[in-house]
Amino acid sequence: MTDDSPIRRGLPRTPPGASPRAENVVSPRSHPAETVDEGSDRQERPAGWKLRVAIGALIVVAAAAAAVVASRWLVTLPFMRDFMSSYPGETELPPGAPVGFPAWLAWQHFLNSFVMVLIIRTGLQIRIQRRPRVHWTPRWRSGARISLSAWFHQALDILWIVNGVAFLVLLFLTGQWMRVVPLTWDVWPNAVSAGVQYLTLDWPTENGWVNYNSLQLLAYFTTIFIAAPLATLTGVRMSGLWPRNTMLGRVFPVEWARAVHFPVMLYFVVFIIVHVALVLATGALRNLNHMYAARGSTDPGAYAGDWLGFAIFLGSLAVIAAAWLAARPLILSSIARAFGTVSGR
Repeated sequence: MTDDSPIRRGLPRTPPGASPRAENVVSPRSHPAETVDEGSDRQERPAGWKLRVAIGALIVVAAAAAAVVASRWLVTLPFMRDFMSSYPGETELPPGAPVGFPAWLAWQHFLNSFVMVLIIRTGLQIRIQRRPRVHWTPRWRSGARISLSAWFHQALDILWIVNGVAFLVLLFLTGQWMRVVPLTWDVWPNAVSAGVQYLTLDWPTENGWVNYNSLQLLAYFTTIFIAAPLATLTGVRMSGLWPRNTMLGRVFPVEWARAVHFPVMLYFVVFIIVHVALVLATGALRNLNHMYAARGSTDPGAYAGDWLGFAIFLGSLAVIAAAWLAARPLILSSIARAFGTVSGR
């Protein structure tokens, strides 16, 4: 703990009963750093937060159970049976659409997962840090000092953008875009049908190797063509890459970028959780073979007992975990020095 007494801070002693002189009064507003514990970079959580989290979890579970019961009742009604017969949950692909996942898509999936996990981690670090211990200053702008976490976050962003551009180029060159872009209005009622089937826990029969159901298609389209560009644009606006003192800054204020960037990150967190849960719950071995081993078939039951994709998936988790543990100031500082100056507080 720090000692804030006048003697330890080199200020004159005020006699008992006397009013302190104005120059001896230290205002927390004028010295905000003094109010922060030197040994902590995190804010104190308010009392009772565990109880609130537990209550919130119970509410979510209760709402999910109610949704399942309501959906199972809904599908017994004649009009809903007719609706689901007309809209089974997926739309047909156009002629010439590719089938299966090429090897480049499997590698892209791993690289995107690897970088995204670290981006989310560093983004949360930036939000909770109050007194970063290590800073980085670029050589080309001596006054633009940022925390080491912010530097690592922005470096990961650049890798993610490069990987994303390569992904989009290959997506359109190989025709894979037809699998993740809505091409008919029927995608909306089919998405409703697929959503109801998921809620009943009688999940739709699917084979992502051939075609995604409409709910998957809309989720992937939103992630690739809406959430990713929003994250990129707002991230660049908040970084030192954005040109200063230009009309662009007035047209797109940084406050708008901050208001959008964090909710987009939360969207990615929710997407990843739901995506991984459904991959594991709807035929883990088959799905992992599609995504990581680029192995599949038009038969939905093919590769259901093949463990190659699962083994690659475990290996990818090990690589991500190793990078997570290695992302420490000692290691990051040695890398950051190649691009700028690293300094302490």
